[in-house]
Amino acid sequence: MSNRANVADTCGKRHEESMGLYSRYILPKVVHFTCGLKPSMRQREKVVPGARGRVLEVGIGSGLNLQFYDSTKVSKVWGLDPAPEMTRMAERAARSVPFAVEFIGLPGDEIPLEDSSIDTVLVTYTLCTIPDTIPALRQMRRVLRPGGELIFCEHGAAPDASVRRWQDRLNPLWKRLGGGCNLNRPIPALIEEGGFRIKSLDSMYIPGWRPASFNYWGTAVPR
Repeated sequence: MSNRANVADTCGKRHEESMGLYSRYILPKVVHFTCGLKPSMRQREKVVPGARGRVLEVGIGSGLNLQFYDSTKVSKVWGLDPAPEMTRMAERAARSVPFAVEFIGLPGDEIPLEDSSIDTVLVTYTLCTIPDTIPALRQMRRVLRPGGELIFCEHGAAPDASVRRWQDRLNPLWKRLGGGCNLNRPIPALIEEGGFRIKSLDSMYIPGWRPASFNYWGTAVPR
């Protein structure tokens, strides 16, 4: 192997190591901070109280939603997140709520809950990061009972062409630095393709950086 190849291989390994350290130690704090900014928290406060019964929160992250659940309507929350660093933060937040919270891992492409066992699935600022969005949504549909409801609040593709162009240009770098977050996903279309019928839908730019601030929120039911 040439010296140039050795140098390239060494640099590549160092880059992978540095990105691993970033993902493990820095990114969880960045995500917790950015997702906890006031505009996003106001959005959470709008949608989370609608959850009822047995709740599956997909992408519970650091537990920012836990404070907004209506404890008179919720019997238990299952929190699902693939990042153990985020789950540890959520476990601390769960100690201060008056309802049961159980954390579950993500074993590949299947949510480890029985069919029709959940009353509400909640996703907030999560569909932007799931690599295989449609299979994941179909899993959420599987665990919802008949009459159950998906509650969502997500950022995604903006309605203005100029903003969308910037979303498309910036998305590769943003996705790499943001833990897989995509700026430009068509959230309502994805939800419907995942087997849901949207019952209610609102959208607007919330305060903040425009490529990441167009929000969709509402409810959907299994088709």
